[in-house]
Amino acid sequence: MQNSRPQQFVAVLDFGAQYGQLIARRVRDLNVYSEIVPCDIPADELAAMGPSAIILSGGPASVYADDAPDMDEKIFSLGLPVLGFCYGQQIMAVKLGGKVGHTEKGEYGPAQLTRKGESRLLDGTPDAQTVWMSHRDAVSEVPEGFSITSVTETCPVASMEDASRNLYATQFHPEVRHSVHGNEMLSNFLFNVCGLDKTWTMEGIIDEKVAEIRAEVGSRKVILALSGGVDSSVVAALVHRAIGDQLTCVFVNHGMLRKGEPEMVEEVFRDQFNVPLVHVHAEERYAKLLSGVTDPEQKRRLIGSEFWKVFFDEAQKIGGVEMLAQGTIYPDIIESGARKTGGKASTIKSHHNLIPFPDGVHFDLIEPLDHFFKDEVRELGIALGLPAKMVWRQPFPGPGLAIRIIGDVTPEKLEILKNADAIVREELDAYNQDLFEKTGDRNSEHSCWQYFAVLPDIKSVGVMGDERTYQRPVIVRAVESSDAMTADWAKLPYEVLGRISSRIVDEVEGINRVVYDVTPKPPATIEWE
Repeated sequence: MQNSRPQQFVAVLDFGAQYGQLIARRVRDLNVYSEIVPCDIPADELAAMGPSAIILSGGPASVYADDAPDMDEKIFSLGLPVLGFCYGQQIMAVKLGGKVGHTEKGEYGPAQLTRKGESRLLDGTPDAQTVWMSHRDAVSEVPEGFSITSVTETCPVASMEDASRNLYATQFHPEVRHSVHGNEMLSNFLFNVCGLDKTWTMEGIIDEKVAEIRAEVGSRKVILALSGGVDSSVVAALVHRAIGDQLTCVFVNHGMLRKGEPEMVEEVFRDQFNVPLVHVHAEERYAKLLSGVTDPEQKRRLIGSEFWKVFFDEAQKIGGVEMLAQGTIYPDIIESGARKTGGKASTIKSHHNLIPFPDGVHFDLIEPLDHFFKDEVRELGIALGLPAKMVWRQPFPGPGLAIRIIGDVTPEKLEILKNADAIVREELDAYNQDLFEKTGDRNSEHSCWQYFAVLPDIKSVGVMGDERTYQRPVIVRAVESSDAMTADWAKLPYEVLGRISSRIVDEVEGINRVVYDVTPKPPATIEWE
């Protein structure tokens, strides 16, 4: 889908920052649309996009390195307000005639900031406050026209601004929650400096997207691969609202979904939303395909390729289909490298959003969520009337339980894992709900972001009743995270872990031991395979 930007939006120039996506999300949290663009975009091309303001992200490089990310200095002459963070401040200083020096001592983590004089960016924040730093280089001499507005013990230019030209910059990271008053600074920039309006709201977004979809689709038929996951479910609800029965959803049940999920898909989309739904029972087909396969990447390839074979077979049966709706979201685009700058990302796992059209078959793509972050997709789902249990569904890999079973996949292992995983989710759903009711925050401290069971390819000795057993263990994985880029193991109360262990051993036949994974990411990944 051709992206239609709001009249007011903020362009975030990405210099390779670990917090690049976070900046864009923080701006959107304040109800202003933002979009990430490459740092080396030419000034005229950026101007043609029509941004209302520009933010320069941080980045890991030194501005003086031979391969340092660069930018078109003409951007500073576009007459638009510009705000730089960390590397963004340093490149702003260098491009405009200032200097950056290599400090003797780095500054990483929380730092105490002291304000100096008047500042439009820091207006309304305390004279002394905690901010989040991550640097060794720092501005040593500000460009002409700039004033220093804050310092730390280590950093002589913690922030600077030239209010006459609407140029602002900080060495610290206001977008990080550890910068206690960072949100106020972003608000000052967006609303007091730039004069923007809070137009990025779910109500307006739905009306706008429905109109876009209707205009793009016209009278054509659309097909959607519905998995029951958050992204495809929200696309289904949104596209169906726009074009009704011109949309057909195809749900390929490969038998490796979690317990109760196929029934939930039927209940929500066929019964609640009255969406034309084709439920393809392919469980036996996949069981034969995966028999004896142990390599996780081979599992992914086989499941992915077979899925599209089944899906396109069904599309041909429907007939007259010209468009394919896809649940691509903004991080998919960014992380696939389409908008990355500098270097190549390592392949951690196969990307699931690439569509292998068979010979002679092609559909025009419609991707209405391709500029939404995950939290925005969830908000959109609630606004569209999807049930909370689907919108807040746990992240789940495309190949399903096949890659949470270490080794080959058998009907016996699938049954064991489905039942054990259902207990883990039931107990930790209740734990999260209890925290939510106490705090009113779904992302409160110690709430679990993702949790599931893993079945390893081993057996161990146990004692049940008066007899020795030789059965399988189950691994419980529960993590705290905000975006899956990093994660820490969840510090669950012992009574919760004990209840999970007791229930699994008592209720799941074939299990005699439960263990808990206490490894953060990195060095581990969240999934085991």
